[in-house]
This record gives sequence, C-alpha cells and structure tokens, in this order.
Amino acid sequence: MPNVAIQIRDRMARFLVAHNEPQRQALKLVTRDRALPLTVRIKAQLALQQFPRHMRPVAIHSRCTESSKSRGFISEFKLSKIMFREKALAGELPGVRKATW
Repeated sequence: MPNVAIQIRDRMARFLVAHNEPQRQALKLVTRDRALPLTVRIKAQLALQQFPRHMRPVAIHSRCTESSKSRGFISEFKLSKIMFREKALAGELPGVRKATW
C-alpha cells in the first residue's frame, strides 16, 4: 500500500526543483563568471543561498512508483526490489525472466 502523503510530498518537491531550476542555473552561472565584478558575483551567491534547501536537485530521492519506498530502488523499472520481484514473478514486466544457468 503506497503512502499517499509521501507520494504527494515527492511530487511537490520535484515540481519545485523543476520550476526553480532555470533561476538556480542562471545564478550559478553568474557566480562562476570571473569576468563579472566581485560585488555582482557575491550578490548572486547570496541570492543562491536564499533558496530553500529542499529545492536543490540533489535533495530529490528516487522512489518506487508502486510502494513509495526509497531504498532498494531499481532505476530501469522505477520499482523497489520487492515490487520488482513480485511483478517479475507474476510476468508483468516484459522481457524479464527468472535466471537459469
């Protein structure tokens, strides 16, 4: 049973990161440009620091689309290892078979 609150929080965080990413990239570009005056670069750095911490792209965690678990995540299928095993054994994942050798 997926936790709905976790899914909503994850979607909101992803939306905020995507919405503010162009502005973040512009400020980062200004802070790294050595051709600009130091005062302009410092102002850009201060503006960048005013962004909330949860709006960083690094703060986004991969989550299972079925169970909202963040650990044991298989990125190719966007599933946790538990859900991957259940779906693979049920034959719901195309091209996935139990290994035999």
